Amino acid sequence: MGGHTEEQLIVDGKRPDGRAFDETRPMAAEIGTLKRADGSGVFKFGSTWAIAGVFGPRKVLPRHREQSDRAILRTDYRMASFSTSERSRPGPSRRSQEISMVMRNAIIPALFLEEFPRTAIDGVAEILQADASTRCAGINAMVLALADAGVPMYDLVSSCSAGIVNGYTLLDIAGKEDTAGELDLPIAYYHRKKELTLIQMDGIAKPEKVKEILRVAIKGCEQVYEAQKKALRSRYEVVTEEAE
Repeated sequence: MGGHTEEQLIVDGKRPDGRAFDETRPMAAEIGTLKRADGSGVFKFGSTWAIAGVFGPRKVLPRHREQSDRAILRTDYRMASFSTSERSRPGPSRRSQEISMVMRNAIIPALFLEEFPRTAIDGVAEILQADASTRCAGINAMVLALADAGVPMYDLVSSCSAGIVNGYTLLDIAGKEDTAGELDLPIAYYHRKKELTLIQMDGIAKPEKVKEILRVAIKGCEQVYEAQKKALRSRYEVVTEEAE
């Protein structure tokens, strides 16, 4: 994304997949999928599918990296080699390292890391299928996994993208919109403080247009937030029933 294209993707007011401009792809969220992790979460935007596992709090190795007054959060974003039509190379790439850092910085403001000094919380987000907005799906899955692991949180963080295609502002960029659109803007939103914890922009737009895209992306994050809360409620309703 980032370069203007002459390809007309918006036809008769409809996007390539038939969605309205302000409509996300079908979302799915669940927790507790990975039995050997301390917490796990799955989040899907259409055919973009992320699964995350969280381990800890646990001892920090090597020890010199521990913090005396708080836990450290270590995140690892990965693309499965079969997640795209062209097989990706195994091992960490510059992109995966950058997204790992972005994910960590987006989530940390919502965590009570002071509760677990001298420990580490490790999270791995794997993209099983990729059709744009993979970092958004990864963040959403990681937040669910942290909540499932019982890591204390002020609130959930939710992530969604918006962008410009053929001059139109669209929510939840996907498919050809990602490769042929003019601009893509993924964000992460911390609902309790109404703050952005991530904003990245691939493309160029005037400030007024950026504000409009942000408003649309935040509305998407609010829908993600509802899906995350629903997944957590349904999980713990089952746990409560099993305990009774």
